[in-house]
Amino acid sequence: MALRKTRISALATLLAATTASGNLLAEELRLITWGGYAPDEVVAQFEEETGIDVQITLSNNEDMISKLRATGGAGFDLAQPSQDRIVGVQRQFNIYKPIDYSRVNTDQLQPSMVKATQESTALNGQSFGVPSVWGTSGLIVHNSVADTVTDYTDLCDPAVAGKVSYRLKRPTLMGFAFAMGMDPFAAYNDRDEYQSIMAKVEDKLIDCKANVKTYWTGGDQLLSLLRTGEVTAAMAWDAGGWKLNAENPEIRFVAPESGALGWIDTFAIPRRSENEEAAYKWINFVMQPEIAAKITNASGNFTASKGADEFVKAELRDAYRLSFDDEAINNIKWYPPVPPGLEAMEGQVLDRVQAAN
Repeated sequence: MALRKTRISALATLLAATTASGNLLAEELRLITWGGYAPDEVVAQFEEETGIDVQITLSNNEDMISKLRATGGAGFDLAQPSQDRIVGVQRQFNIYKPIDYSRVNTDQLQPSMVKATQESTALNGQSFGVPSVWGTSGLIVHNSVADTVTDYTDLCDPAVAGKVSYRLKRPTLMGFAFAMGMDPFAAYNDRDEYQSIMAKVEDKLIDCKANVKTYWTGGDQLLSLLRTGEVTAAMAWDAGGWKLNAENPEIRFVAPESGALGWIDTFAIPRRSENEEAAYKWINFVMQPEIAAKITNASGNFTASKGADEFVKAELRDAYRLSFDDEAINNIKWYPPVPPGLEAMEGQVLDRVQAAN
């Protein structure tokens, strides 16, 4: 009896110590993420190889922030917010903990994306994100105008008059600014300089109105315009261009000469994560090229995993390689966090462009 009590006591002590260290052997990883970022086959393989049970909550930026803010960073072990939605939220609500990059296998990752994410998620000398899934805005062109339309402002060329479409949204402002030789991101903290850039872009977009068939508002609308040939050149997302290319090789996504505009969804560790070790295991597991390719096949978006395109399904891989070589990837202009007040200024510019005759 005494021996049995001693064993029970020892087991209880071991479990308590293990729980306190955050490495409970009956492990669970609670992941809050976007649809397509944790495919069933990837989850099953991770669980089989590690013995860690994965609980998935599908979400978006606003919902992630809301849930983690309500709990002070508890309830999840790993989150996947966009890189430009971390610093402001962290400064205000303190819901994440700094990334320990010594625990991340960065050899698997695109260096330019690691650098961009470290910089855009930096606060008080520490970074709060690891790059995961990314995408861009650029140009979708028909081969008949591919030699003419190589940058955003080429959408204003008389050769494509009446056959152009883009959105009246901030990516269009950013793209035109870069194509006009300005850097709007570098001016984020200089309100006067930023206003000057926006004024020049506004004039350009007003001059360009005659070229625009329609300002698209939904992805299906744009794809239809391109399929029918009503539009031969547009500013849009890479995934839409690759989808069209699979249907019609004459249509393709092009990274503009001044650089595609890029977003990155990250890995971020909530401040009160209960299984940080499992979080880093998941990051390193899913960024292996062959595993990352499964995420691309499921979501339609590529990842920061270096060399993963070799394992992506052929039609998507070929369309991607047609759009992006190493130079084009290194030239992507990654969205930084937007300072307060700028979006209101941009909204006024877009309203004036819309109203102009």
